[in-house]
Amino acid sequence: MSSGAPPMDGVSFSGNTGEKIPLMNCRRQVIDYFARVFGNSSTHSEDTNKDGYVEFGNIGEATSSRTLGMFAGVFAPVCLSMFSAMLFLRVGFVVGNAGLIETLIQFAIAYIIIVFTVMSVCAISTNGAVEGGGAYFMISRTLGPELGGSIGTLFFLANIVSSALCLTGCVEGLIDNFGVSGYLMPKGTYILEDGHWWRLMYTSSLNFLNLLICLIGASLFAKTTVIIFVIVVICLLSSFLSFFIQSSLQVPGNTPMNQTNETVLLNYTYTGFSLNTLTANLGPDFGIDYTSGNVAVTFSSAFGVLFCGVTGIMAGANMSGNLKNPSKSIPQGTLGGVLFTFISYISLSILVAATCSRDLLQKNYVFLMPINIWPPFISIGILTATFSASLSCLIGASRVLEALSKDCIYGSLLQFVNYGVWRSNPIAAVIFSWVLVQMILFIGSLNTIAQLNSILFLLAYVALNLTCLGLELTSAPNFRPSFKYFSSWTCSLGLIGSVIMMFVINPFYASTSFGLCLLLILLLHFFSPCKASEWGSISQALIFHQVRKYLLLLDSRKSHVKFWRPQMLLMIANPRSSCPSITFINDLKKSGLFVLGHVKVGEVEGNLDYTDKNISPWLTLVDHVKVKAFIELTVAKSVREGMHHLIRISGMGAMKPNTVVLGFYDDKMPLDYFNRLDSHYKTTLFQGISSNEEKFPLRPKNKKDLSPSEFVSMICDVFLMHKNVCICRHFDLYNKNDIIKNNKYKYIDVWPVNFFDPSMNDAYDTSSLFMLQLSCIIKMIAVYKKYKLRVHLLNTMDIQSQRVQLKQLLSSLRIKATIHEVQNWSQINNDSDKNVYISRVNQLIRDHCAETVICFVYLPIPKELHGSDLQNVSYLNTLTDLTNNLPPTILVHGVSPVTSTTL
Repeated sequence: MSSGAPPMDGVSFSGNTGEKIPLMNCRRQVIDYFARVFGNSSTHSEDTNKDGYVEFGNIGEATSSRTLGMFAGVFAPVCLSMFSAMLFLRVGFVVGNAGLIETLIQFAIAYIIIVFTVMSVCAISTNGAVEGGGAYFMISRTLGPELGGSIGTLFFLANIVSSALCLTGCVEGLIDNFGVSGYLMPKGTYILEDGHWWRLMYTSSLNFLNLLICLIGASLFAKTTVIIFVIVVICLLSSFLSFFIQSSLQVPGNTPMNQTNETVLLNYTYTGFSLNTLTANLGPDFGIDYTSGNVAVTFSSAFGVLFCGVTGIMAGANMSGNLKNPSKSIPQGTLGGVLFTFISYISLSILVAATCSRDLLQKNYVFLMPINIWPPFISIGILTATFSASLSCLIGASRVLEALSKDCIYGSLLQFVNYGVWRSNPIAAVIFSWVLVQMILFIGSLNTIAQLNSILFLLAYVALNLTCLGLELTSAPNFRPSFKYFSSWTCSLGLIGSVIMMFVINPFYASTSFGLCLLLILLLHFFSPCKASEWGSISQALIFHQVRKYLLLLDSRKSHVKFWRPQMLLMIANPRSSCPSITFINDLKKSGLFVLGHVKVGEVEGNLDYTDKNISPWLTLVDHVKVKAFIELTVAKSVREGMHHLIRISGMGAMKPNTVVLGFYDDKMPLDYFNRLDSHYKTTLFQGISSNEEKFPLRPKNKKDLSPSEFVSMICDVFLMHKNVCICRHFDLYNKNDIIKNNKYKYIDVWPVNFFDPSMNDAYDTSSLFMLQLSCIIKMIAVYKKYKLRVHLLNTMDIQSQRVQLKQLLSSLRIKATIHEVQNWSQINNDSDKNVYISRVNQLIRDHCAETVICFVYLPIPKELHGSDLQNVSYLNTLTDLTNNLPPTILVHGVSPVTSTTL
């Protein structure tokens, strides 16, 4: 490496040409650095191989492709694309039907939408290199594959329709020049026959010529853009001069017969500059479109035709890979092209309105030819503008299709495009695009195709404005475009204006395009193999922006018991053995927060990156089990200490867990739900990971990370941290699929009794009310709605009074449950031996739970919160005896009110 080269922090490499270095976020700086070292400081390109590394063996070659300046690369292509078939063929049509005032209004509306959209295009295209695909690339890399792929598909179709539109305009010009009564033919002679099928044959021939050019010399055509532009401008100037030079004359026009489909030629007046003519052409007077089957012209159809003449603003951005200075050329060239075309259209509209009678404008769409000082000027202008635009659109459509294929948006459906590439020319994409253009040509009428063309381009502009608006609203630090003349207001106005004008032009086409876009979004969301993580999706940025805003608004001081919901932290030792608990608590959370917490027992110093290294398989687990949960991992010297960490760090702001759920401490051997044949969770869950066992190894039967005393201390700690506590036992018996299919279950049972001290009025304390709330929540889940909710009431001396009170309580809480009296309670309660008493209680619960799917049982907190190991073990043994051989059971203890009887 050269000794004079400046050092770069955090990057190590050698100076051998062609050597690979890791592709990092600072890759642009790395490339520039190497360019300086090897004497090629002008490069701004990079070559990335399939392994994700940058190769520097061919830096000079990439630089040579950036040869276009602002004029040739942006201004000329934008002007040609915007002129297309509108300039010489349809300005008179719009003025003749809408009148000069409405025409100027329509141009103003169109260019307001265009200017605001151009600002969005400039902002996006100057925020990074735009590769092949143009608008599709911009949208997809910002909005993600679903929206990007759907809009890209419709943008591809827009280019297809635009190519067909320009070909139809080109043939219209040919017929008016060389057909019957052609202006360039001697009277009574003609070269080209006229008629629907003749025109279809001509457009098909030109389309085939486009195909040959695309297959053979598309790159050569790109180099002739400036020459074509100069020719079109000369023809346009000749037209302007003709208005001042040409005197009054009679011009033939097409007039449809009343009884037949044939047309006759009548003469109409070109008056030259006349105040009377201008006055007569100021207001609207919609007539008949003789090219569309004598369909009446409306404001909407006229605007649809007009707008197709301003859809070409992406032509410069599509060339960004070939521009010497894209950040300057794209804004200057695009805005310059928009201004130039706007002045041209407005000037031509005013001159036409001041010199041509309305009948001439409505009955002759190529009237500029006979009034020109040299009619071939207009012929040349029509043919060059329309044919070059059609060819440009066909090339653009094939490149968008190629980009869709490379991104695997449609998976194997477009793989034929990748296989059909020869010398960087997407042959298969060109042929496929050519076939679609040929299908559109069967429509025939330029004005009809123009409306469809305008709708599709407006939809693309909606997406572009939406893209830029999303980037601006998210305030993403990496959104730093060099073009500064835009804001959320310009994006919003461009977005709203585009949507409104879509429905003004044609509500059916607009609705259909939005419906097709939505359908594509859904199909791509569910079936596309493309990964959004490779591009980034603005949806994540928007979600982050909104979540942060609403979390700040969520104030714990304003919380009210009426709007309480469970916020669950489920402590997981190993997800391989905890899948049933995970799915059940997901149902129990009732749209609340659900956090899966795991503690890695070990030395903190050696596990600082434990969370980052191990979070991926946990997220895969959440995706597969289909639960809406967050993952929190921590490293601590003990499970108890780690639980303290998780309770404190889980959630954010006022959205933090209020309930901690633990598994039960017993000697059962953990079951592997990933590999059990009868398990709903058996699957290739971690496809692509070398070993499931390495990620979530099952513990040996006698090896545990915590002791019985520590487990009881964790229960006490949760209570002292003022969190509700739930303990799940026997969830190895829980199978949601079995619950759905099996009819042996009938009840969800609640036991609002503190069996450790049954003399208390348990049915009305906080824990019992919390149990009722949880049972009510689980009863709302579709799977459990068919089961009856039972609240067990012990048969004591004042049983009737308690029954009335409990019934009133359930009514006031709007809980639909039956009260079930336990008749033989008095015999059990008189036993003085604690072990015998607990054993009999267990038997009592078992006798009543033969048909129970879920059982909620009161969890008493140890009297000694910091008791000795012996006291803790005794407490755990009592809980074990109480819940032995029961169905899936939730032991519940509440610490704060969760129910409300007020409105």
